[in-house]
Amino acid sequence: MDLGMKGRTAIVAAASSGLGKAIAWELASEGANVVINGRSEESLIKAADEIRAGTGAEVLLIAGDVTNEMDVRQLVKETKSRFGRIDIMVTNAGGPPAGFFDDFDAGHYRQALELNLISTINLCREAIPHMRAQRWGRIVAITSIAAKQPVENLILSNTARAGVLGFMKTLSQQVAEDGITVNTLCPGYHLTERLENLGSLTAQREGVSRDEVYARWAGSTSAKRIGEPKEFAAVAAFLCSERASYVTGTVIQVDGGANKGLM
Repeated sequence: MDLGMKGRTAIVAAASSGLGKAIAWELASEGANVVINGRSEESLIKAADEIRAGTGAEVLLIAGDVTNEMDVRQLVKETKSRFGRIDIMVTNAGGPPAGFFDDFDAGHYRQALELNLISTINLCREAIPHMRAQRWGRIVAITSIAAKQPVENLILSNTARAGVLGFMKTLSQQVAEDGITVNTLCPGYHLTERLENLGSLTAQREGVSRDEVYARWAGSTSAKRIGEPKEFAAVAAFLCSERASYVTGTVIQVDGGANKGLM
């Protein structure tokens, strides 16, 4: 299937590792020019080299913090200057710390909102004017299954990521006539650095091995396994494609059946 990405330009936030890197790799393999963003320039250089070697695509790295409005503005400005257009924006950020209600104060919630919700809003605010001008755009927000089915020890993430769903759904209704689609992906358990960290914290708290935690998580899915980042990236790439022109306002779980709800 030709996804129609040749000549398109994509920005992928938090793409030095994990799901962001997998998405950047998938988009590059489909022929898009890819701009990867993250806080660590060293990690971005490594990721960019790997994606170039694996796909032959042009990859631009721009270090910055998505919670900093000036960094977000600069990210979009440099992308437009280099490639002349912005077609795809994949919003993404690391997750807030794990913990329970008694572990956090109001400041922690503000930080979580800045990291996961406000960063998404600002990335969209900067990219949409360019997409409107060309009458074509794809926005995909990466959240978590926690946005639809709260995870017990992720109260900060459960709260902030649910806000992303409300913003993205509303935005999708306001830019569809401009040729811009807006969708949200909710990843479940995938083999990423974030999962390793959560697994270690959970194992330490419960006094069990990380493998036991992984086995429990795998058992909570219908597929009875933890996903690979490339499986998630394939769904993201479709939503970023020409083929997905009539898909907007959706929230799609990529979780091996972990979410048990009807909606």
